[in-house]
Amino acid sequence: MGLCKSKLPQMGRPLRPQEKDTLKSSLIIFVLGGPGCGKGTQCRNMATKYSLYHVGLGQLLRQEAQRSTRRGRQIRDLMLQGLLVPTGLVLDMVSEKMLPHASSRGFLIDGFPRELTQAKEFERIVGRAPSIVIVFDCSMATMVRRALQRGRMEHRKDDCGPALRRRLETHYTCCAPVLTFYQQRNLLRSILAEDAPESIFAKCCSVIESLQ
Repeated sequence: MGLCKSKLPQMGRPLRPQEKDTLKSSLIIFVLGGPGCGKGTQCRNMATKYSLYHVGLGQLLRQEAQRSTRRGRQIRDLMLQGLLVPTGLVLDMVSEKMLPHASSRGFLIDGFPRELTQAKEFERIVGRAPSIVIVFDCSMATMVRRALQRGRMEHRKDDCGPALRRRLETHYTCCAPVLTFYQQRNLLRSILAEDAPESIFAKCCSVIESLQ
């Protein structure tokens, strides 16, 4: 099985026309970055300040992986190997979270898309592109240090040893085409994530406020 491929279904359920209409004018912000770059913390801060609904893909997948279902077991096995969960499952989970909150001010979708197929499938399923895409630029050394610390504190198996190395390899392999895709459409905004959290948050705020 390749880093960016899976034999499991890759197609998500397209939204019905009325469902697409509910999301047509919503602010949709994708937030990208490798494990340990700090995107989860910053997304929670942005969601609080700007009243945005935070969809944390990593958290959704970890919650699903704990379920004693076939889908849960499949997701758990992939995550422990540091591999990507199939696009179809990811898109269905994201849209299932967004639709009940369509009346919110907007969405912060954290950790998505993780590969180019997901980016293109989102637009097919939802019927539109994101408003903006934020990427956290962080060195591998910093991400490894932060992720290992988080793994010890939160007892996260995907932040330890071989799984973490595979996640980083997958991130670098699969994320580059995604960044190029959005950069070519002038949707990409890069934020240096090596600074203090307060400084990173100020940069995030500047990006969001530029959309208002």
